[in-house]
Amino acid sequence: MNNFDWDDNEAPLAYLITIRTHGTWLHGDERSSVDLRGQNIFGTPRVKPVKKLKRIMERNLADKPFILEAQHRGHIESAIREVCKFRSYDLFAINVRTNHVHTVASGLVRPERMATEFKSYSTRRLRVEGVIDSDRRVWSRGESTRYLWKERFVELAVDYVLHCQGEELPNF
Repeated sequence: MNNFDWDDNEAPLAYLITIRTHGTWLHGDERSSVDLRGQNIFGTPRVKPVKKLKRIMERNLADKPFILEAQHRGHIESAIREVCKFRSYDLFAINVRTNHVHTVASGLVRPERMATEFKSYSTRRLRVEGVIDSDRRVWSRGESTRYLWKERFVELAVDYVLHCQGEELPNF
């Protein structure tokens, strides 16, 4: 049996969820992106970088890109932990970076709903704490979700979130 065979789980054991801040990773970017019209399928190629597309996306941004500073990151982590406690989600790992948040979590809802709740609770917390304006756009549309069907995949995702994100961020 190889790592790609499915277990008999009725549901994934957890999800690797990534949410990005507004304007920090645009279609056409040199890091590539996915196209939701049929190209976001496991094993298919990603959208190649296109400078013209990136320039168009930059011009169409609703607000300037949002970078998470230390004060933002602490509030966001706290808000996501609050969501998980309130909704009875299991949070296995969280890492709030300058332009994205990775979580490994499980619950009885789809990961897209979790991501939406993470974004809304976090945005509300940032506004209540007075660290962003009431009309500031924080998050990009959508999210990245990976379904984790095996315990080993959950372990690998937790390791990735906690230990493979680069250096510890300074409190700037």
